[in-house]
Amino acid sequence: MSLSPFHLAIPVYDLPACRRFYGEVFGLEEGRSSNHWVDFNFYGHQLVIHEHPRTASQEQAHTNAVDGHDVPVPHFGIVLEWRQWELLAERLKSFGTPFVIEPYIRFQGQVGEQATMFLLDPCGNAMEFKAFKDIGQLFAK
Repeated sequence: MSLSPFHLAIPVYDLPACRRFYGEVFGLEEGRSSNHWVDFNFYGHQLVIHEHPRTASQEQAHTNAVDGHDVPVPHFGIVLEWRQWELLAERLKSFGTPFVIEPYIRFQGQVGEQATMFLLDPCGNAMEFKAFKDIGQLFAK
């Protein structure tokens, strides 16, 4: 199955801090930009950070309980290959990145078992990064 790249534009109230975060901490390649927005290559997808006043969800995210953790809502992220996920978790730790939910294995031994971690960018946008040893479990019931 071939996936089309998605385009996601998110609000940030501190463009320089988020530009550093996505570029340096994540190591994402920067594309086009202006004084008010920056494009990044987000694992083959287009992530754009747009300067915007602070939003309510950036002030205080709502949460839903999942596997004993309070998952921030809204959030975005990507499903990585297992080794990519491990390398990203180590990279984020090496930068001292605080996690909302530390990297761990969710639904261990159950359908949909996955590695996951949650964090916030400098403007409070919540992100989840996950991986499946069996990608066939991605949409399993």
